[in-house]
Amino acid sequence: MKKRNFPLYKIFVYVALITLAISIIVPIAWVFLASLKSQLELVSGNPFDFPKQMLWSNFADAFVKARMGDYLVNTIIVTALSLVILLVVALPASYVLARFDFVGKKFFNGLFMAGLFVNVNYIVLPIFLMLFNADIKLGVDFFLNSKFWLSVVYAATALPFTIYLLTGYFKTLPKAYEEAARIDGLSEVRIFFQMFIPTMKSQDYD
Repeated sequence: MKKRNFPLYKIFVYVALITLAISIIVPIAWVFLASLKSQLELVSGNPFDFPKQMLWSNFADAFVKARMGDYLVNTIIVTALSLVILLVVALPASYVLARFDFVGKKFFNGLFMAGLFVNVNYIVLPIFLMLFNADIKLGVDFFLNSKFWLSVVYAATALPFTIYLLTGYFKTLPKAYEEAARIDGLSEVRIFFQMFIPTMKSQDYD
């Protein structure tokens, strides 16, 4: 009986996955160990040494003295609001781009796809300066220190990729769905909410 040779590409895949896992686990472990050090040990000691004493009280101090609990709540609020804004904008936009033909469709589709090539890290400072200057001109603190406008910025940066995914999904649905719905007298809005949105829900398969 011949022995099967282990495929070379599988070795490459395993090596790549192990390397990726190490690149993720090592920084997380290092940050966790650093969080257990005293401030003096963290500043003056070797950053790669194990803590001389495990200071679990650092986590309690972070939530009480540094108000990490408040920041965590703010993060949850902003994330949830960003998701709502993103879905409200991306779902109908993707549906229209995928299922309708209209003047300027290629332009808008290309505009959204161009957003995929914009690195968010490069536009953080320009966005901050734009909102900062707007507040100066208005004379009030309207855009900055606002959870809503922060959520709008987060939603806007995620919009191109979301529309790209949803447009591809809506294009895969048969045209017969819409034709049957129109024969039954459903409007385009009802077709979108009663037929296309439910298809996005996860289904259980036996």
